[in-house]
Amino acid sequence: MKYINALNRDALDLVARDQLAFDEAMLMAAENASQGEALRVWEFEVPAVIAGRSTRLEQEIDLTYCEHLGIEVLRRCSGGASVVGGPGCLMYSIVLSMSQNPNLRKIDRAHQYVMSRVLNALSEHVPDVELCGICDLAWKGKKCSGNSLRVHRDHLLYHGTILYNFDLRFLHRCLKFAPRQPEYRQGRDHIDFVTNVPVDPYDFAKSLRIHFGAETSVDSTVYASLMRQIRHDRYDCENWHKRH
Repeated sequence: MKYINALNRDALDLVARDQLAFDEAMLMAAENASQGEALRVWEFEVPAVIAGRSTRLEQEIDLTYCEHLGIEVLRRCSGGASVVGGPGCLMYSIVLSMSQNPNLRKIDRAHQYVMSRVLNALSEHVPDVELCGICDLAWKGKKCSGNSLRVHRDHLLYHGTILYNFDLRFLHRCLKFAPRQPEYRQGRDHIDFVTNVPVDPYDFAKSLRIHFGAETSVDSTVYASLMRQIRHDRYDCENWHKRH
């Protein structure tokens, strides 16, 4: 597996739409065999609300508040509920081959495969982290990580978050009360349900790389052309972001 270190500034200066296109470029590069399995760790430079592929925006997001603050509301290619990203919210993106590991074609096995490794990596730095629901991580009963996936023909994209120094007020104000809730949430609103965890993002990224066996570093510029094409075709289209 290749490792793309996007925490340090590299040759690409990426805004939120680029970041979403980059994740999909990783998936499509694996599908067309120009690149293989890959792990990327990164952050949004400014706060952004990212809706799931099938999210109905008005149900999950306070669009008026986001517009007032100039916070972009964008849509990713994977499923799941809306999230808020930005400085202090670490993002990780993993592309895996289902041809090499056929068990990943079963969604529950895919969740188990990825989340067990993410959990082990985070547990090295934060004691008592636990897996809750289908693919959340929680610390002291509060959510610190959410995840989602996108399955293609022979590969899947699995990506998620780790809150470590994020302004949680953005979550509380940008997102409405979730229409779908895991049992462990127990009806709590966002400000009482989520938490930051005390982890250094660079240390966690190193642990994540070890647990996924990402041994070879690759420059992010190898994905640049495909990323820009995907951004043009999808993430620059307002019909995509506002389709629900």
